[in-house]
Amino acid sequence: MPASLGPATDTPPGSVRGPRTKTRGRCQRSSVRSKVMPASAPPSRKRSVVRSLLRLWPYVRPVRGRMLSAAAVAIVAALMGLLMPLVLKWIVDGPVADGDSAGVWLGGGLLLVVGTAEALLFGLRRWLVARPLAGVEAAMRSALYRHVQRLPVAFHERWATGQLLSRGTGDLQLLRMFLAFGLTFLVVNTATIVIGFGILVSQDWLLGLILAVPVAPLIWLCVVFEAKFSVAARRAQDQMGDLTTVVEESILGIRVIKGFGRHRSQARAFQVLSGDLRDTELRKARLMGGIWLVILALPEVFLGFALVLGVVQVADGDLTTGTLVAFMTTAMALRWPVESISFLLALCNEASTATDRFFEVLDTEVPPEHGARPLPAAAAVPAAAGRDGIRFERVVFRYPDGPPGAPPVLDGIDLRVRPGETLALVGGTGSGKTTLLSLIPRLHEATSGRVLLDGVDIATLTRREVRAMVAVAFEEPTLFSASVRENVLMGAEDADPGELERALRVSQAADFVHALPAGPETQVGEQGLSLSGGQRQRLALARAVIGRPRFLVLDDPLSALDVHTEARVEAALRDVLAGTTALVVAHRPSTVQLADRVALMSGGRITAVGTHADLLHTNAEYRHLMTGEQSEVSAR
Repeated sequence: MPASLGPATDTPPGSVRGPRTKTRGRCQRSSVRSKVMPASAPPSRKRSVVRSLLRLWPYVRPVRGRMLSAAAVAIVAALMGLLMPLVLKWIVDGPVADGDSAGVWLGGGLLLVVGTAEALLFGLRRWLVARPLAGVEAAMRSALYRHVQRLPVAFHERWATGQLLSRGTGDLQLLRMFLAFGLTFLVVNTATIVIGFGILVSQDWLLGLILAVPVAPLIWLCVVFEAKFSVAARRAQDQMGDLTTVVEESILGIRVIKGFGRHRSQARAFQVLSGDLRDTELRKARLMGGIWLVILALPEVFLGFALVLGVVQVADGDLTTGTLVAFMTTAMALRWPVESISFLLALCNEASTATDRFFEVLDTEVPPEHGARPLPAAAAVPAAAGRDGIRFERVVFRYPDGPPGAPPVLDGIDLRVRPGETLALVGGTGSGKTTLLSLIPRLHEATSGRVLLDGVDIATLTRREVRAMVAVAFEEPTLFSASVRENVLMGAEDADPGELERALRVSQAADFVHALPAGPETQVGEQGLSLSGGQRQRLALARAVIGRPRFLVLDDPLSALDVHTEARVEAALRDVLAGTTALVVAHRPSTVQLADRVALMSGGRITAVGTHADLLHTNAEYRHLMTGEQSEVSAR
């Protein structure tokens, strides 16, 4: 995944952490997280800060002209500040020494002009970078969002939501601040220090060399500081991602927390993570305070020594008063560039860490549009080959990050759903039903074998082409913070109002939708939590059927409905299913009876196929699943 800086780890947090367990309690999950991969885990190896920051170049390149102009303007502004001591030297050694009041006024006016020019140039620098760098941040955020949308479901099952949110918000804001301020002043202050020391040496080489003595110790100190601060910076940003995850999950799961009275344990989990982040931030503050103390104190000692020596030279007549004034004024002007070293180093490390975290996501490869498995020449059947329904041929599936040697989730699936047929998929928990369904719209990719839609291997099609033919409805319906109409039209954006009404009638959602305050234009709120579970499920079903798909995949879509609503939905669904090829996961006999045939899954295999009535009479496992009657297998 990443090719980046220092404190980053070689493996993305998601893959180290392992799959997230949805049924795990919040408190337990916080504990497991800290044991599996604490955010404070030390990095496996150090990487170059410069190498990390150079990865930002493709995003900065379009505004490089403005950035270079801003740096040049800032350097000129800094030189204006260094010009003032030379003007002071001229005033003291010239007009003041000669008693020329007109010359003093002239020198004062020149200082005013130089100071005004310096202020205007710094204002121009800010104007040059403000708008372009806001655009850079927006471009990076858009790139991250587009990439996350294209990544497979397996990626989102591994990565904590808060980690992705923190990368798309806080990390990118930090990068914008670095590009707008840190990078510019890193260049400007370096140039100012070099030019300023040149001026000091030209004024008096001995005093200049005295001020140069602390340079070597300061460079060594900065190297040590960078090594330690980079680790703390990465740890803090990862901990912030974990804390964001806790907050996000607590808000979304507030009903569960309140329902079980777990607000105290939830607060304790939050306090633990918040305390870890506080400790890391305090360590960063201690490191900053330590280097700041040395950077402030060490130059001041040598500056005081240079001042005493300079006064002695003036008293002996070896140095003019104006030269000493200019020397000390130049040295004071260099205080901010020298003192800012620690702050700029810290900002560079935090920016390089943010860059690593950004590219950890962006470097995650998107599976190829056409399946990664090599296809035989006969695999690609022309789309005009005719209606052949859905076929699974020797399909095997293993999760990419599953433990080595683990048995496959799906093991040699051979199954056909005839054109226009509805096939119910029945099996116990963990038998592989949902995984099998997810292969059809390519939410997961088959490890081996083929999935064909009307005779065409879906691995030869792009995901866009596959998903244009397939509509899905999941057992856990997801709604977005949008209107009812917008949520349903996600299934067919170009559907007209008549199609919307038809879909709502099929899912038996029309009555409650029109009873909402604004009808179909009512905002359903985040996750649709303002609606009941049955209402959300019916809207998800409407979204699946609105586009009149060629293939319909339903994962127990009626589980949250009462028996009366379920009966009405099933009656309306029969007309829809008659015109499409459908595969339906079912757990209740009423849903199974919508199907023409039934396939029984067990242990990742298809163990029986037949009609509902036939399997009830001939298959004990199926009879047990449908009626609860104890089978010989379950009895053992």
